[in-house]
Amino acid sequence: MIRRTTFIQCAILLLVLISIGCKQIRKVADVLVQPTAREIYARNFENDNQQFAIWERAFKEARKDSLLINLPYVEIAKGFSHRYVVYSYNLFLEEGVTLHVDIKNREEESRFFIDVLQIASDSSIAQFAQNEINSPILQIEIETTGTYKILIQPEINALGDFEIQMYNTPRFMFPVAGSTNDAVQSFWGAKRDAGARLHEGIDIFATRGTPVVAAAEGRITSAGNRGLGGKQVWLRTGLLGKSLYYAHLDSIMAQVGDRVNVGDTLGLVGNTGNARSTAPHLHFGIYKTGKGAVNPLPFVWKTTKPELTNPLPITPQLKVSSTRANLRNSPTTNSLVVGEAIKSDTLQLLGYTNKWAHVLTASGKKAFVHSSLVATP
Repeated sequence: MIRRTTFIQCAILLLVLISIGCKQIRKVADVLVQPTAREIYARNFENDNQQFAIWERAFKEARKDSLLINLPYVEIAKGFSHRYVVYSYNLFLEEGVTLHVDIKNREEESRFFIDVLQIASDSSIAQFAQNEINSPILQIEIETTGTYKILIQPEINALGDFEIQMYNTPRFMFPVAGSTNDAVQSFWGAKRDAGARLHEGIDIFATRGTPVVAAAEGRITSAGNRGLGGKQVWLRTGLLGKSLYYAHLDSIMAQVGDRVNVGDTLGLVGNTGNARSTAPHLHFGIYKTGKGAVNPLPFVWKTTKPELTNPLPITPQLKVSSTRANLRNSPTTNSLVVGEAIKSDTLQLLGYTNKWAHVLTASGKKAFVHSSLVATP
């Protein structure tokens, strides 16, 4: 009996050691391979993957969705414990912004999977970024201007409503102290010299002597009075970074070789160079090695976080209360009509974004409908 007990204890100990060993091996492998949040989540269903297969299929189908939104965007979404709903949005993003996707549970604590895909000119889709396994947020810098797709998927059997916030922040600081977006009065691509050339930057108007500041950390590579830019400063953000160009300064307060931090004063607003006949302003440009000038506006344009005004009550379903209701691909009245519902039709409510309902039709099509055209059953 003692030997039998000892044998059982040894067997149990061996199984524990094997289990611990496998976990350690997996941890080491994860460091090397860096699995995605979805791949880590799939391990919970290794012995019963039927639910996970349905969940994954819903994600793949949502890649085909084509709803369009503009940022900032906020939505109170409806949690489902019995359906595999994926929230999918297409949007245009410009180089120079940082994309923020924040998910906030309003009731039950649930996990969410955030995927950002990049859509090429030939309509092919490539994975761009994902959140970490237990993180309800994603922040990613945009290096290429284009169309992106954001997919947000609650974990299996997630409960409770949640809030989706999506917005941009500029990569760099605004380069004129105390100024706002309204101070930008000449934009990228504007015609110059009767159309002989195009404006390779933005003009930010301010009182003469207003401090011009470092929009990013870096090193001063050039400073002096020369050419069309008059008194000017060049700031490089890193060895392979971008060159920031400050022109028409009234005076220069930085020297070549200086290491500067964000917000350090580089000079004062003026109108030197070919700007002598215009009001004092800063010409601000950004140049990429080997690619020339890029639009600097998204890099510095100040933004705000979205706020939901007068949130409507979340119910599982809505009924069309008007004679007809246009279903649109974007929450605006001038967007594309992608379908139509008639009076008493039932729509599955996915969420509200201000005065627009995000809905799912009986045929499985996602769309937006104005809240004035629907009502709670």
